[in-house]
Amino acid sequence: MPKIKISARVDAAAWKALQKLAKESHKSLSQLLTEAIEDSVRKHRVRPITLEHLSGSIKENEELGKLLAR
Repeated sequence: MPKIKISARVDAAAWKALQKLAKESHKSLSQLLTEAIEDSVRKHRVRPITLEHLSGSIKENEELGKLLAR
């Protein structure tokens, strides 16, 4: 996959921790940043099937929701 160059501001302590991890793990900063970005995207993305189940559950429990709201 082609590489792109990015620029960002990060907390100094987080940057130092990342540099330390790079040395300890024998990985480049680019490798660690790519892994971190991939993990973050995976962690925060809501799968469509999850949204479908949520919507169905809300519809099925509409009356209960109204009771709880009182």
